[in-house]
Amino acid sequence: MTNEEDPGSLLLDEQLCFALYAAQRAVTAAYRPLLDELGLTYPQYLVLLVLWERGETTVKELAGALRLDYGTVSPLLKRLESAGLVRRQRAPSDERSVLVACTGRAEELRERAARVPGALLAATALDGAEAARLREELRRLAQRADAAAERPH
Repeated sequence: MTNEEDPGSLLLDEQLCFALYAAQRAVTAAYRPLLDELGLTYPQYLVLLVLWERGETTVKELAGALRLDYGTVSPLLKRLESAGLVRRQRAPSDERSVLVACTGRAEELRERAARVPGALLAATALDGAEAARLREELRRLAQRADAAAERPH
């Protein structure tokens, strides 16, 4: 039996979690120069992607879309607001809810950001079909891992 066939292997390079971690760090690093041109960090870019797609949304919905907790999203929004890219305000219908929306400055940035996905594919030498296949596999893995995390152990 090779180590690849041993589900109990404790070799670092055979851990699925490490392969995902290393890939995530490498992809984030590949994004960095592209996002530096926009004056954004990777997490800020993700926030703007959600807002560009959905328009005005609540902080709770934004956190859910990004799979982050409120305590992580709130400082991100504060920095984006300080940079003049988003505005936050209490929802008139529910004072407990905070709405977030892009400013005109963020909408202008959207045009420049539109080149980022293609530039990342080019930098990683992935074609559209490979990227779509990889995305789908990762979504399925995330769904399975979510289900496993919810099951009692």
